Amino acid sequence: MRLFIAIRLNDEIRSELAEIQSFLRNRGVSGNFTKLENLHLTLAFIGEYADPENVLEAMRGVPFAPFSIWLKGFGSFGDLYWRRIGENETLSAYVKRLRRALAESGIPFDRKKFSPHITLIRRASFDKNRGFPGVSAPDASMEVDRVSLMRSDRAKSGMVYTEIGQVSGLKEEELR
Repeated sequence: MRLFIAIRLNDEIRSELAEIQSFLRNRGVSGNFTKLENLHLTLAFIGEYADPENVLEAMRGVPFAPFSIWLKGFGSFGDLYWRRIGENETLSAYVKRLRRALAESGIPFDRKKFSPHITLIRRASFDKNRGFPGVSAPDASMEVDRVSLMRSDRAKSGMVYTEIGQVSGLKEEELR
């Protein structure tokens, strides 16, 4: 099973990101646009791993209180184009604790530095003479109240992401 741990986005954020993708398509950008239902924020990419219950157990051992994330600006890694997540100490601290719990449980994961982003386009292509179209979008935010364990399957229509478990955030008073 190909697994990853992610924050699933609410409808408002997904709608805003879909508008940005539409704008880019209309300006001549092509590539592999992330499907609306697949837009998410990856916290830890596990890859091929046969024991999702072990992952869920590690996730349950990392309590967190609900917090907000903000979409602020854009960026790219080569031909991968994404929406940036604003600086967030609460998110960073949670990811650090989560990854430590995975490591302590012997669960393999991609150990690249956490760079919070939401992928909009893979293999983006555009007229190099005109440059990448400038995109402006208002900052947007959402409350994160759960973290999901996701399975990734390749289908004829592209990747299909399925939630196979989740851990809900605890209120501040429940963490004490």
